[in-house]
Parts: sequence; C-alpha cells; structure tokens
Amino acid sequence: PTPPPPAPPAVYQWNQLSYGGIGDGTEPEMRLGESSWVWQRQGLSIGGQQYAHGVSVHSRSSVTIDLNRTCTAYDALVGVDDLTLGLGAVRFSVYVDGARAWQSPVVRGHDAAVPVHVGLSGAKTIRLVVEPQTPFGGVAVADWAQSRFTCG
Repeated sequence: PTPPPPAPPAVYQWNQLSYGGIGDGTEPEMRLGESSWVWQRQGLSIGGQQYAHGVSVHSRSSVTIDLNRTCTAYDALVGVDDLTLGLGAVRFSVYVDGARAWQSPVVRGHDAAVPVHVGLSGAKTIRLVVEPQTPFGGVAVADWAQSRFTCG
C-alpha cells in the first residue's frame, strides 16, 4: 500500500497567537513579560496598500515568540503604518535564537512594504524588533503585515 501523503504545513498568523501561559504550549506563543505592546489587527495599510491581517507595534519594540514546535519559515511584509501620515522612519530586525537573521533597510512613512523571509529550521525562538531611525521615528506605528509562521 502507498503511504498517505504528508500533512500540509500548519500556518500560524501572528495576529492570532496567544501569550505564553495562556496557550497550551504546542503552538507559537508570544513571551509574556519580555515583549512590547502589540496590536493584533485585521486590516492595515502600508504605503497605500491594504493588507488583510498583521500586527502593529510602537516604533521601538521587541517581541519574543517561543515556537514550541518545529517551524520552517517566518514571512511578513513590514513598513510604517499609514496611520502615521507619513511620519517616522524605522528599521526592522528578526533574531532567531538570539542571532540576527534579517534586517531591513530604513523604512519611512509612505514607503512600500518590505518583504521578510527567514528560515527557522531547528529554531526555538524568534525575536521581532523595530527601532526608530529619526527624531520623528518615535511617533511611527510599525507594521508586520501578513505576518505568519510555517510549521510542521
């Protein structure tokens, strides 16, 4: 007999993740107490482009996510939310198990979103960081649009 095909990978949207201690520890969870404020959203806009879901954060933020399972990739589109009316400039970084795996160029208000793709094979944690790059960078709302984890 032919073996059944493997199950399709599970995709976890960041805007639907629980905080550690609230979830059951089998899916990716945001680390409570070590993470900045997050706004888990349906519908947001970067550079005039609408996105169905994502997470907005302050322009200086750090969010740690415990993967709690085998994951293969993190993907998102990042930028300054159109709510900031073009103000601000930020830089996004993704850290995997403490080492920086990806960094964006400086992204300014009204810029198009920048795609993120980071491999997660063997990883335990991911930390998503935003840092302001101008005096007005601190007023920016930064978005991780279409933010998702692909896991086995």
